[in-house]
Amino acid sequence: MSANKTAGAAQRRPEDTRPVTEVAVGILIRPGGEFLLCQRPAGKPYEGYWEFPGGKLEPGETVEQALGRELEEELGVRIREFRHWRVLEHDYPHAYVHLHFCLVPQWDGEPAGLESQAMAWLSRPATVGPLLPATITVLGWLETEA
Repeated sequence: MSANKTAGAAQRRPEDTRPVTEVAVGILIRPGGEFLLCQRPAGKPYEGYWEFPGGKLEPGETVEQALGRELEEELGVRIREFRHWRVLEHDYPHAYVHLHFCLVPQWDGEPAGLESQAMAWLSRPATVGPLLPATITVLGWLETEA
């Protein structure tokens, strides 16, 4: 298995000419183990589905830079501590994504839905839905590592 894929990841078809979209994703975790999920805003693919916050890497950005920018834009928080955790490739109908999941145990500020998105602090198992398909995979990983 190559270093950039995770077991169970989508297998990219050779005929698939869509570009790979690189995405930084933050899993904000409170000391008690609760994690933050956000609902996708209106007008985006999978509108109303729940996911971990984050977004696309801009040209020339690192995962760390994109994660910091996205969490500040979406939630108004600044990362104090994070670590790369896992990578997952997922084939959505609208995009083939390469998701870089990062655990974020410390940040400055109180998360707020700056894009008018609903938010929820949850324990395992998640009690909101529907969940974005890749989010379901990550929740399974969190279950096994709890």
